[in-house]
This record gives sequence, C-alpha cells and structure tokens, in this order.
Amino acid sequence: MDPEQIPLRDLHLPAEIGWWPLAPGWWVLIAIAAAGLTWFAWLRFLEWRANRARRIALRELAFIDQRYRQNDDVQQLAKDLSELLRRGLLAYAPRQVVAGLTGEDWLRWLDRGLDEPVFEQGAGRLLGSLPYRRSPDANDAEAARDLVAAVRQRLMTPLPEGGA
Repeated sequence: MDPEQIPLRDLHLPAEIGWWPLAPGWWVLIAIAAAGLTWFAWLRFLEWRANRARRIALRELAFIDQRYRQNDDVQQLAKDLSELLRRGLLAYAPRQVVAGLTGEDWLRWLDRGLDEPVFEQGAGRLLGSLPYRRSPDANDAEAARDLVAAVRQRLMTPLPEGGA
C-alpha cells in the first residue's frame, strides 16, 4: 500500500480541562471566605454602631467650637462643654455613676483612661471654674482652646473596661 493513500490525520490532543464547574473543595473554600468576610463586616458594623454617640458628640463639639469662635463667649463655651461631656459620657457609663459626680470627683473621673490627667491637673480644671467667672480674662482665649482640646481628647479616648 502506498503511504500517500492511507487516510491518516494529525494527532488530536484532548480539550483542556475547564475551570468550571468548580471542584467541591473550592466551594468549601469560597464558603469559608464568605463567612469570614461576613463575620468581619458584622464586627465592624457593631463597632461603628457602638461609637454612634462618640461621633455625635464630636460633631456637637465642632459646632460648639465654631459658635465660640463667632461669639467669643468663654463662659458659654465652658457651660456647653460641660453639658456635652455629661451627655456624651452617659452613653458609655452607667447613669448612677456619672450623673452624681461633681467638682473634683467629676474631674478625676474624666481623667480615667487618659494618658495624662488633663482635667484634674491640666486645662480641663477650667471646666469647673470658667462658667462662674464675672469678667473674661486675657488668657481665656488660649485656655478655651486648651479646654476644647481636652474635651476632644476625652471624647475620642474610650473609657476603661466597665466604664464605672
């Protein structure tokens, strides 16, 4: 037989293995990854929701600071900051602990969890005396900036465990 007349064809390789449908192991891996991402997103949501009062208080602090810059009323600033701290921290600590604190006890409690005692020994001390001054002092503008910074630090720093 003549080799030219034999009906031979080129070699055909089998088709490549497709990536779809996925093997069961990949489905398990995808399910574990989806569960992990869902769990992480849920934890972030709970953290975001728990910090709602802090976000509102910081927004209110910015408003109070802006109003102070417009009116330049140090006594009103101190009153507003004191009220903001009281309302803001009631969201994180038990009412029976926070509501009854006054004077030095309140300032000492505000310093809990902070790196430095800014209320008991720093600019935050003005929180107790500034609203009751008869006439503004020349140093009140700088003291007001320091007081706003101290309140911002207190609002941004989480309370120690338990809040009490």
